[in-house]
Amino acid sequence: NTAEHVRGLFAAGTPVIGVMAAGALIRMLAPVLADKQAEPPVIAVADDGSAVVPLLGGHHGANDLARTIAGALDVQAAVTTAGDVRFGVALDAPPAGYRLANPDNAKSVMAALVGGAKAKLTGKADWLAASGIPFADDGTVEIIVSEKAVATKANQLHFAPQVLALGIGCERGTEPQEAIALAERALADAGLSRHALAGVFSIDVKADEAAVQAVA
Repeated sequence: NTAEHVRGLFAAGTPVIGVMAAGALIRMLAPVLADKQAEPPVIAVADDGSAVVPLLGGHHGANDLARTIAGALDVQAAVTTAGDVRFGVALDAPPAGYRLANPDNAKSVMAALVGGAKAKLTGKADWLAASGIPFADDGTVEIIVSEKAVATKANQLHFAPQVLALGIGCERGTEPQEAIALAERALADAGLSRHALAGVFSIDVKADEAAVQAVA
Protein backbone atom coordinates (compact mmCIF):
# COMPACT_ATOMS: atom_id res chain seq x y z
CA ASN A 1 0.00 0.00 0.00
CA THR A 2 2.00 2.95 -1.28
CA ALA A 3 -0.09 5.65 0.40
CA GLU A 4 0.12 3.93 3.79
CA HIS A 5 3.87 3.43 3.39
CA VAL A 6 4.46 7.09 2.46
CA ARG A 7 2.37 8.29 5.42
CA GLY A 8 4.40 6.04 7.72
CA LEU A 9 7.67 7.50 6.46
CA PHE A 10 6.30 11.02 6.86
CA ALA A 11 5.07 10.38 10.42
CA ALA A 12 8.54 9.02 11.32
CA GLY A 13 10.16 12.26 10.11
CA THR A 14 11.78 10.65 7.06
CA PRO A 15 12.29 12.89 4.01
CA VAL A 16 10.04 11.72 1.16
CA ILE A 17 11.02 11.93 -2.52
CA GLY A 18 8.11 10.78 -4.65
CA VAL A 19 8.75 10.07 -8.33
CA MET A 20 5.14 10.75 -9.17
CA ALA A 21 2.62 13.52 -9.79
CA ALA A 22 2.66 16.23 -7.14
CA GLY A 23 -1.11 15.96 -6.73
CA ALA A 24 -0.93 12.24 -5.99
CA LEU A 25 1.72 12.78 -3.32
CA ILE A 26 -0.30 15.60 -1.75
CA ARG A 27 -3.44 13.44 -1.57
CA MET A 28 -1.49 10.64 0.10
CA LEU A 29 -0.16 12.93 2.82
CA ALA A 30 -3.18 15.21 3.30
CA PRO A 31 -4.68 13.15 6.18
CA VAL A 32 -1.50 13.44 8.29
CA LEU A 33 -0.55 17.09 7.73
CA ALA A 34 -0.53 18.88 11.07
CA ASP A 35 2.57 20.79 12.23
CA LYS A 36 4.72 22.53 9.62
CA GLN A 37 7.50 23.01 12.17
CA ALA A 38 7.89 19.25 12.65
CA GLU A 39 7.19 17.96 9.16
CA PRO A 40 10.04 16.44 7.10
CA PRO A 41 10.89 17.48 3.54
CA VAL A 42 8.56 16.19 0.80
CA ILE A 43 9.58 16.48 -2.84
CA ALA A 44 7.80 15.46 -6.03
CA VAL A 45 9.91 14.51 -9.04
CA ALA A 46 8.29 14.16 -12.46
CA ASP A 47 8.42 10.65 -13.86
CA ASP A 48 10.64 11.83 -16.74
CA GLY A 49 12.90 13.90 -14.47
CA SER A 50 11.80 17.18 -16.05
CA ALA A 51 10.56 18.80 -12.82
CA VAL A 52 11.56 18.79 -9.15
CA VAL A 53 9.07 20.40 -6.76
CA PRO A 54 9.58 20.80 -3.00
CA LEU A 55 6.06 20.47 -1.60
CA LEU A 56 6.57 20.53 2.18
CA GLY A 57 9.40 21.41 4.54
CA GLY A 58 10.92 23.98 2.21
CA HIS A 59 12.85 25.58 5.04
CA HIS A 60 13.62 22.27 6.72
CA GLY A 61 15.78 20.94 3.94
CA ALA A 62 13.33 20.38 1.07
CA ASN A 63 14.47 23.38 -0.98
CA ASP A 64 18.14 22.44 -0.67
CA LEU A 65 17.42 18.77 -1.38
CA ALA A 66 15.32 19.72 -4.41
CA ARG A 67 18.14 21.88 -5.75
CA THR A 68 20.58 18.98 -5.33
CA ILE A 69 18.28 16.60 -7.21
CA ALA A 70 17.56 19.19 -9.89
CA GLY A 71 21.29 19.76 -10.35
CA ALA A 72 21.83 16.04 -10.90
CA LEU A 73 19.00 15.99 -13.45
CA ASP A 74 20.15 19.25 -15.09
CA VAL A 75 16.79 20.96 -14.53
CA GLN A 76 15.56 23.85 -12.36
CA ALA A 77 14.06 23.19 -8.94
CA ALA A 78 10.59 24.74 -8.64
CA VAL A 79 11.19 26.52 -5.33
CA THR A 80 8.15 28.61 -4.41
CA THR A 81 8.69 29.73 -0.80
CA ALA A 82 8.45 33.52 -0.68
CA GLY A 83 11.72 34.24 1.08
CA ASP A 84 13.81 32.09 -1.23
CA VAL A 85 12.18 33.53 -4.34
CA ARG A 86 12.28 37.17 -3.23
CA PHE A 87 15.50 37.39 -1.23
CA GLY A 88 17.48 34.22 -1.92
CA VAL A 89 17.48 33.21 1.76
CA ALA A 90 15.16 31.51 4.22
CA LEU A 91 15.31 33.40 7.48
CA ASP A 92 13.92 30.49 9.48
CA ALA A 93 16.60 28.15 8.12
CA PRO A 94 19.99 29.88 8.38
CA PRO A 95 23.11 28.26 6.88
CA ALA A 96 25.45 25.99 8.81
CA GLY A 97 27.28 27.88 11.53
CA TYR A 98 24.28 29.98 12.56
CA ARG A 99 21.18 29.35 14.63
CA LEU A 100 17.98 31.37 14.79
CA ALA A 101 17.46 32.06 18.49
CA ASN A 102 13.83 33.21 18.20
CA PRO A 103 12.15 31.21 15.39
CA ASP A 104 8.65 32.26 16.49
CA ASN A 105 9.35 35.72 15.06
CA ALA A 106 10.47 34.49 11.63
CA LYS A 107 7.04 34.37 10.00
CA SER A 108 6.04 37.93 10.91
CA VAL A 109 9.43 39.42 10.04
CA MET A 110 9.52 37.65 6.68
CA ALA A 111 5.95 38.73 5.96
CA ALA A 112 6.91 42.34 6.68
CA LEU A 113 9.90 42.12 4.34
CA VAL A 114 7.86 40.53 1.56
CA GLY A 115 5.34 43.32 2.10
CA GLY A 116 7.98 45.95 1.39
CA ALA A 117 9.55 46.69 4.78
CA LYS A 118 13.26 47.33 5.10
CA ALA A 119 15.53 45.74 7.68
CA LYS A 120 18.17 47.18 9.95
CA LEU A 121 21.20 44.88 10.25
CA THR A 122 22.99 44.85 13.59
CA GLY A 123 26.16 42.79 13.44
CA LYS A 124 27.73 41.09 10.44
CA ALA A 125 27.06 37.95 8.43
CA ASP A 126 28.21 37.46 4.84
CA TRP A 127 25.17 35.33 3.92
CA LEU A 128 22.83 38.13 4.95
CA ALA A 129 24.87 40.86 3.27
CA ALA A 130 24.85 38.86 0.03
CA SER A 131 21.10 38.28 0.12
CA GLY A 132 18.41 40.33 -1.54
CA ILE A 133 17.03 41.63 1.76
CA PRO A 134 16.64 45.43 1.58
CA PHE A 135 18.76 46.80 4.43
CA ALA A 136 18.55 50.37 5.73
CA ASP A 137 19.60 52.10 8.93
CA ASP A 138 16.00 53.13 9.54
CA GLY A 139 14.50 49.68 8.81
CA THR A 140 11.27 48.84 10.62
CA VAL A 141 12.43 45.29 11.33
CA GLU A 142 15.82 44.40 12.74
CA ILE A 143 18.10 41.45 12.13
CA ILE A 144 20.64 40.96 14.90
CA VAL A 145 23.77 38.83 14.52
CA SER A 146 25.44 38.25 17.87
CA GLU A 147 26.71 35.54 20.21
CA LYS A 148 25.26 37.57 23.08
CA ALA A 149 21.94 36.75 24.71
CA VAL A 150 19.33 39.14 23.29
CA ALA A 151 15.83 39.92 24.57
CA THR A 152 14.08 40.40 21.24
CA LYS A 153 10.92 42.24 20.28
CA ALA A 154 8.33 41.02 17.78
CA ASN A 155 10.00 42.86 14.89
CA GLN A 156 13.47 41.43 15.57
CA LEU A 157 15.30 38.27 14.57
CA HIS A 158 18.40 37.11 16.42
CA PHE A 159 20.92 34.92 14.61
CA ALA A 160 23.63 33.46 16.83
CA PRO A 161 26.90 32.51 15.12
CA GLN A 162 28.19 29.23 16.52
CA VAL A 163 31.52 30.56 17.76
CA LEU A 164 31.53 29.48 21.41
CA ALA A 165 32.91 26.37 23.11
CA LEU A 166 31.53 25.34 26.49
CA GLY A 167 34.05 23.40 28.56
CA ILE A 168 32.76 21.41 31.52
CA GLY A 169 34.08 18.92 34.06
CA CYS A 170 32.46 17.17 37.00
CA GLU A 171 32.85 14.43 39.55
CA ARG A 172 31.66 10.93 38.68
CA GLY A 173 27.96 10.52 39.31
CA THR A 174 27.12 14.22 39.31
CA GLU A 175 23.41 14.81 38.96
CA PRO A 176 22.67 15.86 35.35
CA GLN A 177 20.40 18.72 36.43
CA GLU A 178 23.20 20.14 38.58
CA ALA A 179 25.58 20.18 35.61
CA ILE A 180 22.93 21.69 33.34
CA ALA A 181 22.21 24.43 35.87
CA LEU A 182 25.93 25.19 36.13
CA ALA A 183 26.29 25.47 32.35
CA GLU A 184 23.22 27.68 32.06
CA ARG A 185 24.46 29.91 34.88
CA ALA A 186 27.89 30.27 33.25
CA LEU A 187 26.28 31.40 30.00
CA ALA A 188 23.90 33.75 31.80
CA ASP A 189 26.70 35.31 33.86
CA ALA A 190 28.65 35.98 30.67
CA GLY A 191 25.57 37.28 28.84
CA LEU A 192 25.98 34.68 26.08
CA SER A 193 23.38 32.81 24.06
CA ARG A 194 23.18 29.02 24.24
CA HIS A 195 22.44 29.10 20.50
CA ALA A 196 25.97 30.38 19.87
CA LEU A 197 27.54 27.18 21.17
CA ALA A 198 29.50 25.17 18.63
CA GLY A 199 29.85 22.33 21.10
CA VAL A 200 30.27 21.10 24.66
CA PHE A 201 33.75 19.86 25.53
CA SER A 202 35.42 17.92 28.34
CA ILE A 203 38.45 15.73 28.97
CA ASP A 204 38.31 12.42 27.12
CA VAL A 205 37.85 10.29 30.26
CA LYS A 206 34.56 12.09 30.84
CA ALA A 207 33.15 11.15 27.44
CA ASP A 208 30.80 8.62 29.02
CA GLU A 209 29.76 10.82 31.95
CA ALA A 210 25.98 11.11 32.05
CA ALA A 211 26.01 14.67 33.39
CA VAL A 212 28.29 15.93 30.61
CA GLN A 213 26.16 14.23 27.97
CA ALA A 214 23.04 15.74 29.56
CA VAL A 215 24.51 19.23 29.21
CA ALA A 216 25.25 18.59 25.54
